[in-house]
Amino acid sequence: MSIEALAYPVGKFKAPTGIRAAERAPWIEELTTAPELLRRAVEHLDDRQLDTRYRPAGWTVRQVVHHLPDSHLNAYIRYKLALTEDQPKVVSYDEAAWAELPEARTGPVALSVDLLAAVHQRWLASLRGLAPEQFERTYLHPEMGVVSLHYLLALYAWHGRHHVAQITSLATREGWTTRP
Repeated sequence: MSIEALAYPVGKFKAPTGIRAAERAPWIEELTTAPELLRRAVEHLDDRQLDTRYRPAGWTVRQVVHHLPDSHLNAYIRYKLALTEDQPKVVSYDEAAWAELPEARTGPVALSVDLLAAVHQRWLASLRGLAPEQFERTYLHPEMGVVSLHYLLALYAWHGRHHVAQITSLATREGWTTRP
């Protein structure tokens, strides 16, 4: 299996073209289910399995789990800023450096699964109350440029699915028992 297939088991992110309200419901559903899918993917894994890299030179399963709420918290804050300010400038963060911090390398994954669930509950409560035109609001990212909330929703729906698939694909390759 190629490194790219290991890194992107669900494929690379494909940016939406235009803003279509019909696309939002499935993306919101993906944000709804992501924490439970993550929980099921890791609940039966032991420390040795959690400390296995999902691909050569990649993060461990544990680091992937801790990365998800780190990333989604940043996205949620950017989302809130875009709703409350006119095209705010947001900061980037060094996700690879965050993944090397002690709690990301050795911490219990249940904490991050619970944190992801809590962030998604708040985010979803807000998303479901937005008017369609609010998804057109934007923020300015230092590397990505202008980002709409429509794009952000699509990206983070994919992001959760992407990382859960990295874990479940590894579990399948290794013959580990996980819940579907």
